[in-house]
Amino acid sequence: MIRFTTDNTVMPDIDEHRIASWIQSVAADYGKRAGDITYIFCDDEKILSVNREFLSHDYYTDVITFDYSCFPVISGDIFISLDTVKSNAEEAGADFIDELHRIIIHGVLHLTGQGDKTPETREEMTRKENLALSKL
Repeated sequence: MIRFTTDNTVMPDIDEHRIASWIQSVAADYGKRAGDITYIFCDDEKILSVNREFLSHDYYTDVITFDYSCFPVISGDIFISLDTVKSNAEEAGADFIDELHRIIIHGVLHLTGQGDKTPETREEMTRKENLALSKL
């Protein structure tokens, strides 16, 4: 089950059924099945708190993915800061919803095993995001 919830922010205007179907399709592309995935849309202060408490990082970010997957089922909690998504969209000259879709699928790609810690893996992650976005 794919759930969408909020913490200290307003739910973004997304088509939850369409997004859930898309996530299931992208997971299948990687030989996985979507299990329990919860998206928590939040503000910058909440994601900073999560980053500090669980990852010992003292900075804002757009997404934090907690992976509870058990092959071949992907599961996890995905925190998304709508504040950071908005500022990233503005900086890139992108539409907010388009950027939000990118971050939504970014979390799923982490659950399928894709990393983004090096320049090479970040480049590959962007390629995979673009491929997934083309399916939406």
